[in-house]
Amino acid sequence: MRTPFLLQALARRAFGAVLTLALATTALGARAQADSAPVKPVQVAPSVYYVEGLSALGSSANRNFISNAAFVVTSEGVVVIDALGSPALAEQLLAEIAKITPQPVKYVIVTHYHADHIYGLQTFQKAGARIIAHGAANEYLNSETARQRLIASRQDLAPWIDETTRLVPADEWVQEGKTFTLGGETFVLKHLGPAHTPEDLAVYLPKRKVLFAGDLVFRSRIPFVGQADSGHWITALDTLLGFDATLIVPGHGPLSNEARKDMQLTRDYLAYLRKTMGEAARNLEPFESAYAATDWSAFEALPLFKVANRMNAYNTYLLMEQEAK
Repeated sequence: MRTPFLLQALARRAFGAVLTLALATTALGARAQADSAPVKPVQVAPSVYYVEGLSALGSSANRNFISNAAFVVTSEGVVVIDALGSPALAEQLLAEIAKITPQPVKYVIVTHYHADHIYGLQTFQKAGARIIAHGAANEYLNSETARQRLIASRQDLAPWIDETTRLVPADEWVQEGKTFTLGGETFVLKHLGPAHTPEDLAVYLPKRKVLFAGDLVFRSRIPFVGQADSGHWITALDTLLGFDATLIVPGHGPLSNEARKDMQLTRDYLAYLRKTMGEAARNLEPFESAYAATDWSAFEALPLFKVANRMNAYNTYLLMEQEAK
């Protein structure tokens, strides 16, 4: 019987091997995409903007610009949701915000502490912004995993991530959620973890009916499952559907104006992983044979399937082993 420590070690080893291969096989494509992916805000509602990252793995060629970020302009300051994947990207986003408004960035809300969403935080902190995140991120932020990830990023994402890049804690750690108003705009922060991460925060603007879902929603690509609690993730998606949102800004991929339809890809993929890998785990079938026997045709045409699916399936297999005990 595998112990939880061994399961985590195996998962990390699998992640490292797949990530190394993925970075090598996607580097050329990322270089070709880098120049065509400026940090250019798109207005999606009055005073609401977002920038869309590439559907790719982070690399030095694309500056780790692989996730979305957003911002809301108010009469009393700007609120940014997520900080992008490098200080340089955050500097570009700040410059774009300055073209739209003279108001300073007052707050940065972090949906979760994955590298592609937080390595730009130090830029916003230097500019005077106050950082808000969920307290469950503290465990990861102070972990050996986060430290080693940053060390690896300094090599894999150089020169955009270097020795001056650091992990930045929040100025305010919320525990369940938070609602605040700035310049007449109300921001509702809802904790939905553990799901994609323990600290998942969704941000909702009731006045605009815009929902910022973070990595609870992936569009037009295979989700990154990692160490996610996929069962609770599916529940979190149901909670998101309860918001009266007409627009959803996902953590990755294009804007959504059909909430149920556009969440369905993430939900269906997670449910399929749990069904197929769960059956294998309960039947004590080895992962390799289970993976080879699974029909992946419904998802194999999606971007990043080849580099992410096997890792996602393996991590889900380990999770389902634990759930079966």
